Amino acid sequence: MNTNKVLTHATVTLAQAATIILATPNNRYALLGEPGIGKSSLQKPIVKALPDHEHSMVDVPNLDLGDVAMPVINRELRVTEYYPNKRFGLHTGKPVVICLDEFSKGAAPVQNMLHPMLESSNPRLGDLPVPKGSIIFMTGNLDTDGVGDSLKAHTRNRIIPLYVSKPTAEEWLSWAAQNNIHPLMMAFVHQVPHCMASYLDAGQEENGLIYHPNKQQRAYFSPRSAAAASNVLWAMDTMDETSLRACLEGAIGEPAASELMAYINYQNELPAFATIEKDPLNAKLPVGVGPNAVVVFGTLERVTKENCEAVMTYMSRLDEEWQCVFSINFAKKPQKQQIAFRSAAFKKWLDDNQDLL
Repeated sequence: MNTNKVLTHATVTLAQAATIILATPNNRYALLGEPGIGKSSLQKPIVKALPDHEHSMVDVPNLDLGDVAMPVINRELRVTEYYPNKRFGLHTGKPVVICLDEFSKGAAPVQNMLHPMLESSNPRLGDLPVPKGSIIFMTGNLDTDGVGDSLKAHTRNRIIPLYVSKPTAEEWLSWAAQNNIHPLMMAFVHQVPHCMASYLDAGQEENGLIYHPNKQQRAYFSPRSAAAASNVLWAMDTMDETSLRACLEGAIGEPAASELMAYINYQNELPAFATIEKDPLNAKLPVGVGPNAVVVFGTLERVTKENCEAVMTYMSRLDEEWQCVFSINFAKKPQKQQIAFRSAAFKKWLDDNQDLL
């Protein structure tokens, strides 16, 4: 797969998507993005902005036709009429914020039954009008995610797709600070920001931490699974190391769990990256295989043309083996090669250490 060509659509952040939805409430938007990036959570800021609205989270894949509305006999008029399910909140008569979660995984008959709600003018469920001022949006995954999403042409014509980008480590950390995420998880994401990379990004083919639709994975690191792992970390004092590892592997996958366990075990021995950038000659050196590995590979992801000289100065203080591990991977990593070979500090290291390579 050429990850440079996977997705050519313009993307928005979750915050941008919320602004768009609130500004144009008569449109019906489909938030599309890879698994576990927080699409469904967008209902919270929208509801917060509209405190007088009812709100409803509808799990469309779990619906059968009878879960949407049921025919009820009107004996006086000798007719039947549809009564909507309470879950939609339409019975109150108040405007409602409805998230049709995972709409694109719903059964075709259920999707068809919900279609009238997607109209920009005179939306309804059955024959019951949707209250004026209501907001209705849906979520789903990308076609390239390979998780069974399907939208027919007449559905697509009723909606505006918004392709939602995966949050960066910095964006996720801003959210985490306000949502009781364990400090160790925040520290890990700060130290290993490529755990928040996307398979749609160039150069992530070998990133074993994240979701890859073309690989078999029992678990992987995502904003959603990171939050689940955070819950485990809050309780880790009640667990032995085997139990902790089992929980973390189940939440975020074996590669991410191994790196996180190393960070947990060696956190007191790791230098802060900011210290490496600001004072590379005096920043604390890691001791032992685990700490060195965490520092070397974590630093590799964070080296830029601006901090490359400081990073190479710090790396030159490590044992020769770890200097080589860093420099070889620095030179091989596609998205870092230009930084390496345009760096005077890296060229100097190569000249001084040819005997090591």
